[in-house]
Amino acid sequence: MHEIKDTQRAQVRIGFDGRVYKTFRGREAYVRFENEVRVLRYLQDRGCPFVPKLLEVNEAELSLVTTNCGTRVDHLGADRMKELFAELETFGVRHDDQDMRNVTYRRSDGRFCIIDFEFATLLDPAAHADRPEALSVRWSGLSHRGHVRPNNEDTFLALEFDGKEAHYLGKLGEGSLAKTDFVFSVSDGMGGAKAGEFASRITRDKITHLLPKSFRTAAPGPSSGYDRILDELLHEIHDDLLKLGESYEECHGMGTTLSLVWLTPGWMYFGHIGDSRIYHLPPAGGLHQLSHDHGHAGWLRRSGKINEREARTHPMRNALHQALGAGHQIIHPQFGAYPCGPGDRYLLCSDGLIDCLWDQHLDEILHDPDPAPPAQRLLKAALERAARDNITALVVEGLPGDGPGQTPAGQ
Repeated sequence: MHEIKDTQRAQVRIGFDGRVYKTFRGREAYVRFENEVRVLRYLQDRGCPFVPKLLEVNEAELSLVTTNCGTRVDHLGADRMKELFAELETFGVRHDDQDMRNVTYRRSDGRFCIIDFEFATLLDPAAHADRPEALSVRWSGLSHRGHVRPNNEDTFLALEFDGKEAHYLGKLGEGSLAKTDFVFSVSDGMGGAKAGEFASRITRDKITHLLPKSFRTAAPGPSSGYDRILDELLHEIHDDLLKLGESYEECHGMGTTLSLVWLTPGWMYFGHIGDSRIYHLPPAGGLHQLSHDHGHAGWLRRSGKINEREARTHPMRNALHQALGAGHQIIHPQFGAYPCGPGDRYLLCSDGLIDCLWDQHLDEILHDPDPAPPAQRLLKAALERAARDNITALVVEGLPGDGPGQTPAGQ
């Protein structure tokens, strides 16, 4: 094969068969891979003649194979390039990296083409979901102090809300997305025995105050403004924790991680800070970590400099660069949006679960046909491995159609 590109974000090669082989890597590789596959499939269905055709997809390896759209161009007038990307929008896609490096020339028909759709947006809101949107949701959540810690600073929340109010839910349940949205979160407190409790209370209060105001006020998807809403939510929690730390000696240095998932018909939005985690398990299989571990070891692993095993034993594995409160004056949370359909599952967990179970173990347990709630199975496996830290697991799954109704809070 002939190598065309080899960067931190991707490797691109052309095979002897003339096809293009692309492997995604580095920061948010899964996000970019999923988006390019979705956009190319959409353009293929629309019959767009000047983009690559998707031939093969390997989700486990984050790689794809496409047809060859010619060679990159060195010179192209600004007006012609503007016309080309405008023509793409007539097929329902806006390229968000409108640079000459993403334009090629196909000699076979004398046509300029557009490539590299990892940064692109589907303009038709109804086209974002590859599968029917999830109209119901099932969840299970459990927390345990572990075998060593005297108290549990982990907490999880499950809430539903509409345009008027939010309601706290129990550890297990099913509910319909027809008239309400759902929010699930996991927090790992630090700097005091009451840290988790305070973070949980503040998070619930802020969600109850902020999210009903934004209930389905805009078209769903990445352009809905979800990131602005979640950014305001996380910053308000952060500010309140800083004030507690400054006002009361026993709260000095208090902080928490927060991993939050917001489900609305057809979409999952998330906000995250710290080293708790959010995983995605698509219906086709494979476990992918969506959230970033906000520490040096996490950065090294995302950069491909160390592997999962090395990250677990790294001397700075517990040093956090980002958290809510904890004396951090400036925070930079992570946000994301994904289409969500029946069969999509999300795992939110504290680092206590990850200390006991490798990603492969999580995948195996969550695919086990055991009828016990998945959160219960995860905690059982972690405790059997001599869990030292607090452990929290919260598993959420999209379901087709209206569910049988919500399980009462507190079950």
